[in-house]
Amino acid sequence: MDYAIIAAGEGSRLAQEGVKWPKPLVRLNGIALIDRLIDVFLHNGAMSINIIINEEMTEVREHLQQRAIPVPFHLLVKSTPSSMHSFFELARYLENDKFCLTTVDTIFKENEFKKYIRVFQQEKTSDGLMAVTDYIDDEKPLYVNVSQDLEIRSFSDKADDGSRYISGGIYCLKRSAIKVLEQAMANGVSRMRNYQRLLIEEGLRLKAYPFSKIVDVDHVSDIGKAEQFLNT
Repeated sequence: MDYAIIAAGEGSRLAQEGVKWPKPLVRLNGIALIDRLIDVFLHNGAMSINIIINEEMTEVREHLQQRAIPVPFHLLVKSTPSSMHSFFELARYLENDKFCLTTVDTIFKENEFKKYIRVFQQEKTSDGLMAVTDYIDDEKPLYVNVSQDLEIRSFSDKADDGSRYISGGIYCLKRSAIKVLEQAMANGVSRMRNYQRLLIEEGLRLKAYPFSKIVDVDHVSDIGKAEQFLNT
């Protein structure tokens, strides 16, 4: 399976709070965020690893160019206006029918991720398996409305009666999702959350996979939270 990492954001909030490292090189328990994801992917059957960073991340580029990665590795250096645009740029490298995409600051337990990937690899009827969590500590969460069997009905910026979960920022998708991505780009759609809505509108079948907790590293305070979460 192909894996992809979106690491093209500016990390402006961390920089404003005094963090000297670009976000992909922020360390949790001594390991850079980008390295942690690469290691997790290699432990879970990566056939390729594909990463996009912005043009100002010279330290990240040098770091990744020096790292030995024992599978086909593509590093794309390009500034983009949104995560969805970054995904579009990475899509050219996703050659297999199934792939997993995540943002660089998404923190999860590896044992949960391993089960998630195993379920997706065995999945035959859905177009995608989206990681969700009922742990809500996001400034602008994307709520996920699901049926009793975890079929995703809709995505919403506000909670409603069927929105127990929020999106966790980990997306396991099949190639059918790439066609919708191309359509989104052609129609001027922006932002990953609007792309996810379009997946439902176009009739793709998505299921939710609950994680106990997923933490995003957006602020200095999130670094300690993430380290504590990984250590428990």
